Amino acid sequence: MTKGKLFKKQKNSASESSRLKQFIKSDATHFVLGLIIFMFAVYATISIVSFFFTGNDDQSKIEGLSLFHWGKVSGIQNWTGTRGAILSNTLLNEWFGIPTLFLLLFLAFVGLRLMKARYINLIKQFILCSILTLWTSLALSFFLGGFFNGTTLYIGGKHGASLSDLMKNNFGKPGTFLIIVIVLIIVMMFISSRTIPFVRKLFNLKPLAIKKPKGKNTTTPIPVEKTPEKDKGTDKPQPADEPEPVVVPVDTGDFEIVVPNGDELFPKPSTPEPQLPVVPFNIEQNKEEGEDEENLLEKLGPFDPKADLSLYRLPPIDLLQKYSQKDTQVDMVEQNDNKNRIIQTLDKFGIKIKSIKATVGPTVTLYEIIPEDGIRINKIRNLEDDIAMSLAALGIRIIAPMPGKGTIGIEVPNKDPQTVSMHSIIASRKYQESKFELPIALGRTITNEVFMVDLIKMPHLLVAGATGQGKSVGLNAAITSLLYRKHPAELKFVLIDPKMVEFSIYSIIEKHFLAKLPDSEKPIITDFTKVIYTLNSLTKEMDDRYILLEKAGSRNVQEYNEKFITRRLNPMKGHRFMPYIVVIIDEFGDLIMTAGKEIEQPIARIAQKARAVGIHMIIATQRPTTNIITGTIKANFPARLAFRVITAVDSRTILDSTGANQLIGRGDMLFFQGNDMTRIQCAFVDTPEVERISKFIGSQQAYPTAYLLPEYTGDHEDNGPSSTVSLSDLDPLFDDAARLLVIHQQGSTSLIQRKFSIGYNRAGRIVDQMELAGIVGPAQGSKPRDVYFQDEYSLEQKLNSLKRP
Repeated sequence: MTKGKLFKKQKNSASESSRLKQFIKSDATHFVLGLIIFMFAVYATISIVSFFFTGNDDQSKIEGLSLFHWGKVSGIQNWTGTRGAILSNTLLNEWFGIPTLFLLLFLAFVGLRLMKARYINLIKQFILCSILTLWTSLALSFFLGGFFNGTTLYIGGKHGASLSDLMKNNFGKPGTFLIIVIVLIIVMMFISSRTIPFVRKLFNLKPLAIKKPKGKNTTTPIPVEKTPEKDKGTDKPQPADEPEPVVVPVDTGDFEIVVPNGDELFPKPSTPEPQLPVVPFNIEQNKEEGEDEENLLEKLGPFDPKADLSLYRLPPIDLLQKYSQKDTQVDMVEQNDNKNRIIQTLDKFGIKIKSIKATVGPTVTLYEIIPEDGIRINKIRNLEDDIAMSLAALGIRIIAPMPGKGTIGIEVPNKDPQTVSMHSIIASRKYQESKFELPIALGRTITNEVFMVDLIKMPHLLVAGATGQGKSVGLNAAITSLLYRKHPAELKFVLIDPKMVEFSIYSIIEKHFLAKLPDSEKPIITDFTKVIYTLNSLTKEMDDRYILLEKAGSRNVQEYNEKFITRRLNPMKGHRFMPYIVVIIDEFGDLIMTAGKEIEQPIARIAQKARAVGIHMIIATQRPTTNIITGTIKANFPARLAFRVITAVDSRTILDSTGANQLIGRGDMLFFQGNDMTRIQCAFVDTPEVERISKFIGSQQAYPTAYLLPEYTGDHEDNGPSSTVSLSDLDPLFDDAARLLVIHQQGSTSLIQRKFSIGYNRAGRIVDQMELAGIVGPAQGSKPRDVYFQDEYSLEQKLNSLKRP
């Protein structure tokens, strides 16, 4: 068998496997399977109900028959026939009795979940239904089993009867009764939070107050006392914009510790928001000649972009992990040690200070010092390494002077850092009451405040940092904060993932929140050629939107959508509601190294112009070098987010200053915009949390397809040789390029591009011609193509055999 036939056979096998996977994962398959399971549960329930009326007549006829008996049995009275009579007898008598209905309820839940008719936590329901089945089976047999002796029904099934006899034999009737009650209380504790107060009320007991022992201990953290509220004259508490700091005085008059309070939590309900009585646009109800906008609005009401998915629910807060946090306390031993070491180190170099204050954050403490008069700031700034050695800590950063203050800041990592959970960010007062159009909640600052930015105002974000320092978590935090706020009609994501593993978790929300090319099979863009096509398609979308804005006389997408909602724009003339589009690129460096200008140019165009039409970009790279983050990119990305990097040069590339090289990692980052630089601890959102959010959204009603971007036809398709590729018109560099790939044994388009200094499209056409000639294999995503020739001699024979024009 030749290599070509072998490859064709492997390709067909892979194609069949792919089709099988698509069939198994398709919505239609899940819907049909769920419908079958749901209908079986209904059928079994009907057979059980019928058993109570016809069981006595059918018992003698089905006695001894198993579920797999398919012979004819005459005279069956059960409403569901012979099969239903045998099934109901098995479920009621042989299994768990009447409590079997709980298991059928669980099967119905499984069917509804597969049909995506309703989101149900199957693991929780399975545990609950199983426990209720076993407990109710035992309880019914214990309390009521004696009343059904001599009948055809085991009310708790043979399982309940056997377990009841076993427990009465071992614990007696009183012991069995107490065990049943204890299990009931434990189960109810997990079902309802009112169980414990109810039981306490029965016994008329109150929870005991725990008295704290008296006495002093210098190693014990000092609890923080809250400052009194300002507005005591009103009954309704007024939420503050920012948490009030709490000052805790200590033994000396020149040192104080500030521990900011966290935001009060306001979990946002997951129920859908009340919808206005609005009517979607209908072509037949379009504005008639001479009818003004006010009459049309009065007649039809405002247009509702959410009408197609009016039952969509925002993800509930309990999908996020809630990490246990310690009370707001100060470890005075650590704070005093750090204070004394800072003072001693400065004193060694002849620097006297007037006062020192500590602000304790979740992972970093900021010490603010005021030096004596006549001390030069540069002298303190140059002692950064000496202070770090004295404190035996990494991530020491000196801010001299503090912006807007007459102090010098020294940031020192805490020995016992706290995890900033995404749950605490989403549930915070600042996030819930935010008026931002596209809120991105990144984490908490040193003062423990929730740090949020509006992507509309940024309008694009550049993220950089070394491998493993938290970039992917930061991107997931940005996506999560948007998913918790926006409806699918208002927001679309274009997710570009050259690494192919970071964003695959969001594939399930394709028809809700993702945008892609019309001919693209995968919702997450991983192929380099598709990336180029998608970015150019976005520029076409940008241009189309600008044309619509010009026709509507609007300056930005907010004004345009407001006119469309109030029916001042005619959809018959091409007007449409414009959702925001957020483009997120996980590894920008790989794209630049592969495609160079073909990637950078459309990104630059989008960054320069797209903010007004609602298209925004977040790009991330782990290689913050000048050939990746070029001057063009930096000029159009004024907002930058830097995680820890290795060198000061990399920090200057991102932030135009040092600082990122002094971070401690694990989500420690610096946000820079304009002249302001803020140190933040990134909110932690784990993969299981993102999975739960994606599954919750994916289980709801969706649009028929993903949001389709405008078609873009390039010169090169990576899915196989283009129909225009011919061996009769070989590229002049064909032979040299073939020799290059055989020498390197790597079928890489970018290798040809870099070696011969040609564009990506021309290099792609050469590779297509090589595939057609049988020199290299087909594309394999981001992996290099297989090279079918192992040496130059056999390659030369192949090249000589090719027909030349």
